[in-house]
Amino acid sequence: MERIRKPFQGLWNIIRFNWPYYIISFGLLILGFYIIRFLVEPYQDFAFVLFLMIAMVIIISLLVSFYIYDLSEFYTLNYLNKISLNPKTIINIHAGFDETSKLFKEKYTDADLKALDFYDPIKHTEASIKRARKANPPFPGTQTISTHNIPLKDRSTDLITLIMSAHEIRNQRERIVFFNELYRILKTEGKVVIIEHLRDFPNLLAYNIGFFHFHSKSTWLQCFYSSNFSIQNVFKITPFVSCFILKKNGNTT
Repeated sequence: MERIRKPFQGLWNIIRFNWPYYIISFGLLILGFYIIRFLVEPYQDFAFVLFLMIAMVIIISLLVSFYIYDLSEFYTLNYLNKISLNPKTIINIHAGFDETSKLFKEKYTDADLKALDFYDPIKHTEASIKRARKANPPFPGTQTISTHNIPLKDRSTDLITLIMSAHEIRNQRERIVFFNELYRILKTEGKVVIIEHLRDFPNLLAYNIGFFHFHSKSTWLQCFYSSNFSIQNVFKITPFVSCFILKKNGNTT
């Protein structure tokens, strides 16, 4: 699939959806470096190193995000070619910000694609999601759902995709209920594609304390197994992004 995204689009989205954080952070850094000039040794050197480290943390997180969302194959979906998929029906589920439905539609042109949005302003309170929803129009025909009820028939879907969205379900019990619904609507031979950052060492290096927003691999595995899924494949799209391919427990394909 050819790239249809604009240069720096991923990086720009991160900055504009989280602009208060970056304005405050860089404002405090500018103030900090200004105050340093009035300090005496050795406090001046200590403060300089401290503020420099904080600046590097912010810059590194932006560079990693630029690599993932603008330089890697993340938005090409080419990594799905290693999986045997020929779906007739696709359900792409997101949490209010959908950049991937049109990509799946272009990759699987003959499939019937539906986009579902489980965003709940009461449960999902992050301001960045609200800004993203305002900035990005929904995919045509997008249907709003809840995490405990997906209004589709049992065993009606070949492929279910959740791209950087399932982690927004913060409560593990709610997440398991949601995955039970995915299991219900998935065909016997169907597949579920989950793409997420993990709470692991590479993401700690990249995002510092921000990696606590992600779930650990063990948390995801507990959720999958509790919902009666098994893992067909798991691989890294980048060192910072993991892809889980799930199938129904007992399905040998």
